[in-house]
Amino acid sequence: MSSNPAAPDIEAAADSDSLGERAYKAIEEAIVTLELAPGTSVSEVQLSRRFGLGRSPVRSALQRLAAEGMVLILPRRGIMVSQIDVRSQVKLVETRREVERLVACYAAIKAASGDRQRFREIGEEMEAAASANAAQAFLRLDAEFYDLVLNAARNEWAAKCIRLMQPMSRRFWCYHFQHADDLGTAAHRQAELVRAIASGDAEQAKAACEARCDYVERMTRNTLLD
Repeated sequence: MSSNPAAPDIEAAADSDSLGERAYKAIEEAIVTLELAPGTSVSEVQLSRRFGLGRSPVRSALQRLAAEGMVLILPRRGIMVSQIDVRSQVKLVETRREVERLVACYAAIKAASGDRQRFREIGEEMEAAASANAAQAFLRLDAEFYDLVLNAARNEWAAKCIRLMQPMSRRFWCYHFQHADDLGTAAHRQAELVRAIASGDAEQAKAACEARCDYVERMTRNTLLD
């Protein structure tokens, strides 16, 4: 038994944080994959029952998702999954280009050897997922890649920017893959970036990042015109 009287409070806070993170990941995944479609009305009670979690962690997760623009908390009207706004998505892509170029260069220079090996594996697994037309597997690998590359770049401000934009970006990918058959192109562009970072060549990583961002921006603008 701990002799520290504050220990139970610390443990309770840690448990609360863990449950809040679980709730966030579960709800975010449902929104990103369009399982909870844009415009869907939800409530704390519904989500608590759906994911087997208490209302407090669900409430915390919803506040975080609201800050990211994934849900709208409407006074006296409840909670709604935000709509996909393609014009806003274009602005997001333009912003990500600048930050991702910086992150790619830093990660290429600073990544540890173990990270470089995992980058290579992720690149191969992304292309394998595309060959199997497994969009969800690709998106999970993409999420792992961003966790790895942001840690490797060691720039907390760039990481905060990307993480804030990441859920909205992932949801748009899911929406896009439902309407276009170009998972192979997306995976190839991303795999080229991953391999360039693994190589340790900052200029190559920058060029691969630009090529990927060109593809993403073109794809997003084409969606706007459809």
